[in-house]
Amino acid sequence: MNTPSDQMPPTPPPAPPPSAPPAAEPAASGMTPEQRQWGMFAHLAAFAGLIIPFGNIIGPLVVWLIKKDTMPFVDDQGKEALNFQITVTLAMLVSFLLMLVLIGFLLVWIVPLVALVFVILATVKANEGVYYRYPLTLRLIK
Repeated sequence: MNTPSDQMPPTPPPAPPPSAPPAAEPAASGMTPEQRQWGMFAHLAAFAGLIIPFGNIIGPLVVWLIKKDTMPFVDDQGKEALNFQITVTLAMLVSFLLMLVLIGFLLVWIVPLVALVFVILATVKANEGVYYRYPLTLRLIK
């Protein structure tokens, strides 16, 4: 015998409560999205060297000088980006000198390619809030 409750379709389960929007507060690492973004800008500023001479050094220097006192993450990543770009500039100068013995012709292509890869890696890591360290870098600015 069919009862009215047997003929009704089953009711769907209740919908889960809406999740709260992401907060702009510091993550577990204590870093705000703004700090991560400026850390990323410190590394990306090296691409200013594609537009102006020594922009690869001037770009990270400007970002670091603007934000070093207010954001510890940007202070660290700005110094790291600046040290790496100084190292890359010195490596390029050495590459030009080594053109006299022919090895410089190869290095003058390898150094910027490796620098590009490391800057992209550093940018991604800074955006994730990771304190990135470039390999083979002279730590001139402490």
